[in-house]
Formats: sequence, C-alpha cells, structure tokens
Amino acid sequence: MSAEFLILFFIVAVVLVGGAILFATFVAPTSTNFQKFEPYECGIPTKGLTWLQFNVGYYLFAILFLVFDVETVFVFPWSVVMGELGIVGFIEIVIFFFILVFGLAYAWKKHALIWE
Repeated sequence: MSAEFLILFFIVAVVLVGGAILFATFVAPTSTNFQKFEPYECGIPTKGLTWLQFNVGYYLFAILFLVFDVETVFVFPWSVVMGELGIVGFIEIVIFFFILVFGLAYAWKKHALIWE
C-alpha cells in the first residue's frame, strides 16, 4: 500500500466525519425546555442537591467487571480451537491469563474489590 492511498483514506475519513457532525448540528432538533437541563431525567423531581459526588470505587469496580467480562470473549473462541493451535496457542493463553491474574492481584492489593 502506498502513502498516497493512506493519505487519501485519512482525508476522506476527516471529510466524512466532519460532514456528519456539521449535518447533525444543523439538522438535529433542539429544545429549550427547562426540564431537559435537569441532571435526573426519570420523571421524578429530585430532593436536595442533585450534584452528588460518587465514590470512585464504583467506577473501578465497573471497569474491573468489564475487563474480566471481555476476558471471556477471548477465552471461549480459544477453547474451541485449542486443538488446532497447539503449543503456541497454549503459551499465548497462559501469557494472557498471567496478565489477567496480575491485574486481579493489583486490584486486590489496591482494595478495588472491596464494596463499601
């Protein structure tokens, strides 16, 4: 692949994305309803301050859940073709599991798994 095609690809990508953003800016309907700007939009009025600070532990817990949830997406296909991959595939999945266990140990050490 030559550099001209790569440059053309990026130019076309920037033009298409920029055009889509500009199109959405001018065509999308807008509303100035005061309820639209409220932070809680379930239909029930909030009581007290609506800008509350959440504990960062909730976000860490959610990210850890996603990491180990995505892990299963990689483990299932690997388990199906394990016989065809041989020893190279086995070594690669051992490295993959080592990285995941290292991440779990790090999260455990930082007390990210303790729900308070």
